[in-house]
Amino acid sequence: MKTLEEKIGYTFRDRSLLENALTHSSYANEHRAAGVPSNERLEFLGDSILGLVVADHLYRTRPDLPEGDLTRIRAALVCESSLVEVARGLDLGSYLKLGKGEDHGGGRARPSIQADAVEAMLAAVYLDGGIGQVRKLIHRLVLNQEEARTAAGRDYKTALQELVQRESGQVLSYHLTGEKGPDHDKVFAMEVLLNGQPVGAGQGRSKKEAEQAAAKAAVLKMEGKQP
Repeated sequence: MKTLEEKIGYTFRDRSLLENALTHSSYANEHRAAGVPSNERLEFLGDSILGLVVADHLYRTRPDLPEGDLTRIRAALVCESSLVEVARGLDLGSYLKLGKGEDHGGGRARPSIQADAVEAMLAAVYLDGGIGQVRKLIHRLVLNQEEARTAAGRDYKTALQELVQRESGQVLSYHLTGEKGPDHDKVFAMEVLLNGQPVGAGQGRSKKEAEQAAAKAAVLKMEGKQP
């Protein structure tokens, strides 16, 4: 436990809270007679704390964004894949207490279990050290992904539409330029045209994904982020 505390940069006054956060229901069920609690209640609390801290941060630091964009960015930051990235960075799976069946079945690497454990751990820090300590931890572990998660979750087709609508009479269209691969593993190539002239191209596993890739190329070019 000490090595995990060093990784997260927080030392528990009540280490039993951290142990509880790492106890999966499968382990608790196997040790029911001993009254071992699972981390499910902590997970419930941690989910709310994480959402609050992230929402508060976005509200204060993104005054230019409307509610819809704030909601989308928050969702990208608190989603399972984001929390799994945190868990893997801490090697959290190796600290989990799992039932024998869950452990043998690969539970330590199961995304849902890892994500739940991160939320439970955040709740444990909150209960042990207060909102200030857990806010610091969330900033260090989750909000450091903000730029990447914001870009990954961005709707580039909408962003491109908003950019070109700054001038009247602009017409956007998407054109399929090719596709390759077997039906079960096809890759589509798409080009986006502005007033009939190509402004971006991209590929994807679906036509919609290829359109987003083409729109992204166009947006980044217009914003001066790529040549």
